[in-house]
Amino acid sequence: MEVVMAGGRPTAYDPEYCDAVIEYGKAGKSLTWIATELGVVKQTIHNWMAEHIEFLDAMTRAKELSQRWWEDEGQVGLTADKFNSSVWSRSMAARFPDDWREIKGTELTGKDGGPVAVKAEKAEWTIVDTSAEGGT
Repeated sequence: MEVVMAGGRPTAYDPEYCDAVIEYGKAGKSLTWIATELGVVKQTIHNWMAEHIEFLDAMTRAKELSQRWWEDEGQVGLTADKFNSSVWSRSMAARFPDDWREIKGTELTGKDGGPVAVKAEKAEWTIVDTSAEGGT
C-alpha cells in the first residue's frame, strides 16, 4: 500500500495506516522512515500509538517484521562474497537492542555474593580565614 501525503501540516490519523505500516515493516523500515513516509514527525506516530490501540498493534507488528527482514538479510549475507558482518551486527544492536545488544560490564559483589560493604569515615574540615592575614 502506498501512502502519499501532501506537504505542510501533519495529517489526521487514518486507520488505513495500520496496513501501510505493516507493509513497511516487512520491508525492514524503521519508525523514522515510516513517519516520514506518512508525512508526519515521529512524535505524531507515538501519539497515534497512544491514542489508537490498532495502530499500536500495527506498529508493534511492523517492528517485529522489520527485525525479521534484517535478520534474513544477515543470513543471506553470511553466505555472500561481500558482507560486512561487523556493520550488520552493530546495526542490529542499534536497531533491536532488546534482542541484539551485547552486554559488557563488571559486576561487583561483596562477600558470598552479597552487597559491597561500604565504610563511612568521619571527615574533619578546617576552615582558614585568609582575610586576617592580609588577604582581600
